[in-house]
Amino acid sequence: MRKGIHPENYRLVAFKDMSNEDVFLTKSTAETNETIDVDGVDYPVVKLEISRTSHPFYTGKSKLVDTAGRIDKFKNKYAKFKK
Repeated sequence: MRKGIHPENYRLVAFKDMSNEDVFLTKSTAETNETIDVDGVDYPVVKLEISRTSHPFYTGKSKLVDTAGRIDKFKNKYAKFKK
């Protein structure tokens, strides 16, 4: 293994699925400014739109996607960049 090419800042990070509020811990180098309390311990949190607990392929259920709501969220999020 070559030295100096792998990140050194691996730490436990909480990943939170925003569609069903599922939280799981794993080691990661993902940067985040937010934290979440899991079992009395604060971890950095990365928010996900979809994960293994809500993806139709893994759950076997089809999910109706609210495209109108997604478009409105997108427009609101990027309205500040409008000229």
